[in-house]
Amino acid sequence: MATARSNGRLPKFTKVLGVFAHPDDPDFGAGGSIARLAESGAEVTYVIVTDGRQGGEDPKQKDADLIATRQREQRAAAKVLGVKNVEFLGYKDGHLAPDLKLRRDIVRQIRKYKPDMVITHLPGRVLDMPMGGSHPDHLAVGEATMAAVYPDSRNPRAFRALLKEGLQPHVVKEVWIPFWTQGDFLVDVSKTLDKKIEALKKHRSQVAKPGRTWDFEKFMRKRSHDVGKKAGYQYAESFKRIKV
Repeated sequence: MATARSNGRLPKFTKVLGVFAHPDDPDFGAGGSIARLAESGAEVTYVIVTDGRQGGEDPKQKDADLIATRQREQRAAAKVLGVKNVEFLGYKDGHLAPDLKLRRDIVRQIRKYKPDMVITHLPGRVLDMPMGGSHPDHLAVGEATMAAVYPDSRNPRAFRALLKEGLQPHVVKEVWIPFWTQGDFLVDVSKTLDKKIEALKKHRSQVAKPGRTWDFEKFMRKRSHDVGKKAGYQYAESFKRIKV
C-alpha cells in the first residue's frame, strides 16, 4: 500500500464530523489530528453513538451513573481538543447493528452539521490488528456511517421524513478512517500529541481504572512514533483516506 504524507499540511476543511461508537473512541483514534483540524479553523463535531454503559469493571455500578460520567468525560476531552459540539445518540453500549435506524440517525447528524469530511471506524474486521480495534460496536458504526455518507445523506429519496425536519441532502467530500499503523495517509501530530494525551486523561473512568497497570501514555507515544517513522515525523496518526 502506498503511503501519502500530509507534508505537515492538512487539507482544508470547514466542518468535520467524527462518528464513533463510544466515549473516548475519537480521542484514542484520531485525537492529535482532530486537534490539528480544530486549530486550522475547522468546526469539529463529535457524534457518540452508544451510552458507554459497558465501559466499566464493576457490575454493581449503576448504568445511569457510568453513562453520566462518560458523557462528562467526553465533553471535557472534546474541549481540550477544540471540538465545538458533542452529540450523544444514546444507543445501548454493546448492542449495535448497522441497521436502517442507525443509518437514519447518522444521516440526520450529517445533514444537520453538513461536514466536508467525516471520521469514523473501520467498517470491517482486520485479523492482523489487535482485537480491540474490531469491537463489534466499532464495526457497526463504521458500516452504518459509510452507508450514511453514500448513498443516504446525498439522496433526497432516502429517509424522506428527514426532509420534513428541514434536513436537506448533503454531500460529504471525504471519509478518514483511523487505521492503526496500516493507513495510506499519515498526519503529523508531533505538535498535538501532548494535547491528545491531555484529552485522554479526561477519560479517567477508562484510563485510571482501579488495579489497571496499563501505561496508556507510553503506549500512545510509542504507537504514534512507530507510525511517524514511516514519513519522517516524530509522531503521526494513520488513516485510510477516501475521497467520496
